Amino acid sequence: MGSGMRRSVADLTAAATAVLLVLCFGIDGVVSDASDHRYKTGDHVPLYVNKVGPFHNPSETYRYFDLPFCTPEHVTEKREALGEVLNGDRLVDAPYKLDFRVDHESELLCKKRLTREEVSKFRSAVTKDYYFQMYYDDLPLWGFIGKVDKEGKDLGEYKYYLYKRFHFDVLYNNDRVIEIVVHTDPNMLLDVTEDRDIKAEFLYSVKWKETATPFEKRMEKYSQTSSLPHHLEIHWFSIINSCVTVLLLTGFLATILMRVLKNDFVKYTHDEESAEDQEESGWKYIHGDVFRFPKNKSLLAACLGSGTQLFTLTVFIFILALVGVFYPYNRGALFTALVIIYALTSGIAGYAATSFYCQLEGTNWVRNLLLTGCLFCGPLFLTFCFLNTVAIVYSATAALPFGTIVVIVLIWTLVTSPLLVLGGIAGKNSKAEFQAPCRTAKYPREIPPLPWYRQTIPQMIMAGFLPFSAIYIELYYIFASVWGHRIYTIYSILFIVFIILLIVTAFITVALTYFQLAAEDHEWWWRSFLCGGSTGLFVYGYCLYYYHARSDMSGFMQTSFFFGYMACICYGFFLMLGMVGFRAALLFVRHIYRSIKCE
Repeated sequence: MGSGMRRSVADLTAAATAVLLVLCFGIDGVVSDASDHRYKTGDHVPLYVNKVGPFHNPSETYRYFDLPFCTPEHVTEKREALGEVLNGDRLVDAPYKLDFRVDHESELLCKKRLTREEVSKFRSAVTKDYYFQMYYDDLPLWGFIGKVDKEGKDLGEYKYYLYKRFHFDVLYNNDRVIEIVVHTDPNMLLDVTEDRDIKAEFLYSVKWKETATPFEKRMEKYSQTSSLPHHLEIHWFSIINSCVTVLLLTGFLATILMRVLKNDFVKYTHDEESAEDQEESGWKYIHGDVFRFPKNKSLLAACLGSGTQLFTLTVFIFILALVGVFYPYNRGALFTALVIIYALTSGIAGYAATSFYCQLEGTNWVRNLLLTGCLFCGPLFLTFCFLNTVAIVYSATAALPFGTIVVIVLIWTLVTSPLLVLGGIAGKNSKAEFQAPCRTAKYPREIPPLPWYRQTIPQMIMAGFLPFSAIYIELYYIFASVWGHRIYTIYSILFIVFIILLIVTAFITVALTYFQLAAEDHEWWWRSFLCGGSTGLFVYGYCLYYYHARSDMSGFMQTSFFFGYMACICYGFFLMLGMVGFRAALLFVRHIYRSIKCE
């Protein structure tokens, strides 16, 4: 019976994985036109224009031909995988012809008469520092579409220019493209300061040069910026700072807590042997209440299930990053991995939540399972609906097409939900009992009055500050990568910081749980979860600082995307670290009460 059950679970998981891969790659994705990246002289090399947008608003991007550039007769869109669409990529064939090892000098792209409305649109784009992005043989290239001449002029006298000529420098090694850079010609400008019809002539040139750089190392230049010596010094300073925090905290716990606990054990052992008419005080004397199941146990179990799934997701993402899957500009790889791994780990959430809920003698496990499934996805879905509507109003590439939304719904219906239910059934059938070293008293003990700093919110502030201080330096680089144009590739350092974060979160939660029990406050269940997850609130507070002090983001769309999606990320952080804090506190509480004799 057991082997049959395991076989059916394995079969269902394999089927779910197959469905997921088909949905992610079979519907939306096709193999690149140049899958082998080898060309002969004169061969067509695929060049795609991707998007344009304000340089300081990375989420606010538009289709390349939303601006009135030279448009080919037939605009052919490249079909993309799910991750590319989620990333806001909308690749179409470019009007430029950059055939392999064929030079061009002042090649005419097109002659065009720009109307007043088109001139106004270009001027608005130049004012907002619009940049363009292209991909040539899967190599990214960027440039600005124009410039503003502000030198020695008042605001009303600024001059706005559009670049009319682009020069492409392409490096090759034998039959492979190694590098491409686009330059603008500062001597060929189109004045778009005034609203008037303009005749424009757009040109481009191409120069091919040989290089000894091997094809395997052609992406290295994009990751070198994050590995520069002064950047590495800052990252290592961040790790040393975090390690010092861990050592101080560990030393504090080892010397103070262990000594105090040892004294407690000696004291309580002595108390048992002496007269019993002493007034009871301390953490031992709430042994009849410390394992009393908490209020809202279904919600707590759902939080732990979701936190466990997000923790597993994070670990898998780190593994993929460390083995080199997320190399720079591997379009949509991170989003594809997030969707696939989140869908496949939903069974972990169902198992962790339902098994813990049943250990707490919960009866309505189906409702608990539904709560687990909606706890993180529900807020994320509502946030997505709002932000996708904003993107549709702005006609931005961040607006997901209807077909992509259908694919995501199918993934949820055919993969995530069945695995969640399967995990829930396995958790219900595990029949594990809650391991409590002490019996619970019939009536709860009254909690004595506590000073203000022992209340939940002050404790959460204390608990969140130390873990946040261990990661805040690294946060800037992550934010500059996600919400800017920096490239982050030092995943090994980030992984070390993540391990330090988990250790600090666990230790500080254990310490605060001990002080709470020593004050005879036995309601530690929710407190340990909230204290562990409070770092997520500090990260969201850092979002406010980063937006106003460290970035130049502006506009309703970019602001709503930044704070909306960061709220979801910080909420996931809260659930994951809350789970870590609670599990550490549970192990600690079981250990200390197992070490004394409880009647």
